Amino acid sequence: MLIAGPCSAESEEQMLKTAQQLKNIQGMSVFRAGIWKSRTRPDSFKGVGTVGLQWLAMVKKETGLQTACEVANAQHAEEALKHGVDILTISGRATVNPFAIEEIAAVLRGTNTPVLVNNPVYPNLELWIGALERLQYAGLTDFGVINRGFSTDEQSPYRNHPRWDHMLKLKELYPQLPVLCDAAHIAGRRSLLYPVSQKAVDLGTDGLLFESHMNPAAALSSPQQQLLPQELDLLVNAVVSNAKLGGTTELVEQLDELSQQIGSLDDALLELLLRRTEVSKKISQRRMGDLQPNLQITQKWQKQINDWLQQADPNAVDKGFVLSVLSAIQQQNSQSGGLGASAVA
Repeated sequence: MLIAGPCSAESEEQMLKTAQQLKNIQGMSVFRAGIWKSRTRPDSFKGVGTVGLQWLAMVKKETGLQTACEVANAQHAEEALKHGVDILTISGRATVNPFAIEEIAAVLRGTNTPVLVNNPVYPNLELWIGALERLQYAGLTDFGVINRGFSTDEQSPYRNHPRWDHMLKLKELYPQLPVLCDAAHIAGRRSLLYPVSQKAVDLGTDGLLFESHMNPAAALSSPQQQLLPQELDLLVNAVVSNAKLGGTTELVEQLDELSQQIGSLDDALLELLLRRTEVSKKISQRRMGDLQPNLQITQKWQKQINDWLQQADPNAVDKGFVLSVLSAIQQQNSQSGGLGASAVA
């Protein structure tokens, strides 16, 4: 399945012109557009609202393409059904809210409208599964999922980290469940759209979602991840033919491997901090916590830090970050009353 359309519905003309060009792309079956935009900041463009559903209906009439839009609450679902939208996708911001999912499921009860559930905005497989179970409990049977990537604190070239392991685990638990990949929201920029798409196909996804606009530079939202229909056509052909475009697939694989290494290092760092805290507590329990850091120890430790920072590569180490971490460790140990406080003071 191939789903594409603008990030946001902006006008009837924009919708129709984009759809008329997209319908000729090999495998294109569904036209999607953002009607309601779940924005982080209140002053951001929130979408055109219900009038956009009328434009979607016009696209369906003029091109024969099925239509899809994202919903985040029961009212959105009601309006979409009323205007004959063929496929509903549930926002990742709604997936994290069991109450919102249950209300949407109640609206959809008794219908045969296909539903695609976006992953929750942060990595939590149980929430994703819980959303599917709530739809199932409401009697729905025609549903699948979309991996649109996850919001994480780690540095990453992606807009949203794909966390392929979550997607694969879901496929393992539910082999018959259709799994699609939203390459646009994972990549966040045009240069990563091909490698992300190819990786998703290689992992066995059942479909891809892209964002396409007749004039991406003038788009009211996410212009950096939208393609012209002609550009999307070239991209789809490259994915279908499994073309190797300048080593970009290898780049994504390297980035994923480095991301896994960062995760392992973070786990090791956390383990060391926990072990250090336990040692400090044991010292405090032996009533040695009353010993105050003396000036000699303080000066010695400070000299060690300064020597290390002078030797460190300034391009590889953020000295301010290192000092802030050491300061936080010192403060924690001082509060715990352990001798460990004197060892880092």
